[in-house]
Amino acid sequence: MSRVTAEAETGMKGITFRAWHGEHYVTLAELLVRLGSFGLDLTWRVEFDEIVDPRCVEMERRSADAGMDTLTLLSLTTPFLQLIDAEARGFADDKLVLVLSECDSSWWDVRAVDTRVLSELRHHYPGAEDL
Repeated sequence: MSRVTAEAETGMKGITFRAWHGEHYVTLAELLVRLGSFGLDLTWRVEFDEIVDPRCVEMERRSADAGMDTLTLLSLTTPFLQLIDAEARGFADDKLVLVLSECDSSWWDVRAVDTRVLSELRHHYPGAEDL
C-alpha cells in the first residue's frame, strides 16, 4: 500500500522495518516522537485502508481540511493505537517531506527527504532495510 506517487517520492530515500519488536508494537505515536524536532512543524494528512478505531475517523476528518499539526496527530494516536494499513504524510510549506506507511500491522515503511530522519530511525530500529 503506497499512496505516494513516484513524482512525490522524487528526492526521498526510504527504509522499512518490522512493526513488532518482540512483544513491543511500534505505534505511529512512537514514530512521531522519534522524529524529534524534524517532525514538530510538519502538517499531517492521514489515510486509512481500514478504520480500526474511532480516532481514525477524526484523523481522516482533520486531514480532509488543511491537515493537522504534529501535536494534534500525536494526541489522536495516544494512548496505544495499532493500525492495520495507514499512511501519514508530513508536509513542510505544502511540500511533501515525510511519509510513514504502516503495512498490515507488520511493517513500517518510512520515506523522507532528509536522510538524517532515516538515520535516527535506524538507530532505534536496528534491522531496518533500505526500500
